[in-house]
Amino acid sequence: MPQPFAYGGQALIEGVMIRGQRAVALAVRRPDGTLATQLWSLPLFFQGAWRRVPLVRGLIILAETLALGMRALTYSAQVAGGEEHNPSSRMAWGSVLVALALAVGIFLLLPLAGGKALLRVGLPVLLANLIEGMVRLGLFLGYLWLIGRAREIQRVFAYHGAEHMAIHAYEHGRPLTPAEVVPFPTAHPRCGTAFLLVVGMISILAFAFLRDLPLWQGALARLALVPLIASVSYEVIRWGGQKAHLPMVRWLLAPSLALQALTTRTPDREQIEVALTALRLALQEDGLLHPWAQPDAILHSAETPASLSANSEGVENGPGH
Repeated sequence: MPQPFAYGGQALIEGVMIRGQRAVALAVRRPDGTLATQLWSLPLFFQGAWRRVPLVRGLIILAETLALGMRALTYSAQVAGGEEHNPSSRMAWGSVLVALALAVGIFLLLPLAGGKALLRVGLPVLLANLIEGMVRLGLFLGYLWLIGRAREIQRVFAYHGAEHMAIHAYEHGRPLTPAEVVPFPTAHPRCGTAFLLVVGMISILAFAFLRDLPLWQGALARLALVPLIASVSYEVIRWGGQKAHLPMVRWLLAPSLALQALTTRTPDREQIEVALTALRLALQEDGLLHPWAQPDAILHSAETPASLSANSEGVENGPGH
């Protein structure tokens, strides 16, 4: 029996994006308090059979997240700033390239340079590589903590929490109203933050066994392993989402859920309404909610949303991460 589709999304600037089966739905709060909504059809590449191939699907979803996520963030920034027009794909990919360059510099080259310094003082290669990996993970956690101090980012993190709560409500078959959403937690096992944590932990092990190489060769060797690490990490998160009902798996998921305390905040009612608007729009496009229906009138398939607790297809996009 095919597994039900796992809805996921991403926090935006004053908004939320939800990835549906056919399209990406966005809801963003304008400065005047009204909502701007968008529905972007997904390219066939992101809907094809490759999305169901183990290991390959992780890379496709990562590419989708980077491209659509950056485009959605750009759009939300424009709407929140009083402008409203669709950013081009070229602009989105330009933002992706800039973000990737910064990430490589901070989270790859900087720890690698530190590891090379440890080798020069006589540490064994394995130990230096392990310390390099732990420093990299520490930089990532410090980065999340630091940006979370900014008031604007705290609002983005609140929308991240609202998105998780809305997804929880849907997966538990609850009516899609603010009152029904409030009891649910802001953390979710399929969160993109959890994916990044798993990437960081697996990379520590993978990079530990690389031999001593000149700086740029070492950087290229690590970059070459990133696609494989990302693919394996995706499968780990996917498996965790499928087995989250098991006590042992819940114990294994505990660190990733705890980490989301850095990337989520408790949303207010208006932020929850934005998340629900985006989710309803995605469900309408997929034929699971009529446009004229009440918020609780979800047209369930043979598999109920609640079964997603044990059967998850994918990892949601991050909160702009």
